[in-house]
Amino acid sequence: MTTIADVIRSRISANSYDAARTLSDQEISDLIELATHAPSAFNLQNWRFLAVRSSEAKARLLPLAYGQQKVMDAAVTFIVCGTMNPHSSLPSSLKPTLEAGIIDKAIYDMWVGAAQGMYQDNLQLQRDEAIRSGSLAAMTLMLAAKGQGLVSTPMIGFDSAAVSETFGLAPEDVPVMLVTVGYPGESNWPQKPRKAVKDILEFV
Repeated sequence: MTTIADVIRSRISANSYDAARTLSDQEISDLIELATHAPSAFNLQNWRFLAVRSSEAKARLLPLAYGQQKVMDAAVTFIVCGTMNPHSSLPSSLKPTLEAGIIDKAIYDMWVGAAQGMYQDNLQLQRDEAIRSGSLAAMTLMLAAKGQGLVSTPMIGFDSAAVSETFGLAPEDVPVMLVTVGYPGESNWPQKPRKAVKDILEFV
């Protein structure tokens, strides 16, 4: 059985994909279901995903990703968004947690009120939270892909404003990154060496 440590240590950022192999709608949905298990403040779940998988949609995305061929070759490229105004959707997104008995009404009310106070008049914090949540979801998505025998790549090389306009994103959607997912091609590098723990960890 593959452990999470194996998944983490063997994940790569792929540049080469097998363009002949696709993913079904259900397989794509299953990956996103796993991605939604990422953490978010107050369980805001302030993320949204667009799955760019048709040839026509890939062709529209390609120039906005500065011609990076993996957008065409990967089975799907996810536009991973964090969302602004997270406090406005928190009551409904938190309700299942209340109904499951994980939190009580007092905690529910406290979290809803705290989120309202934190985010309502603070656009910078809303944007920070959107980027945090979108990034956590994107990393979870990439680990989910590796666990399914797929490869992936996080991409920051794209025109955010043009992607928003071309794909009809809402004003509240912040495109955090693109994530290509698919079956590996023949010319990917192995995972590149990491810095030694002693160079990045400090005990206090």
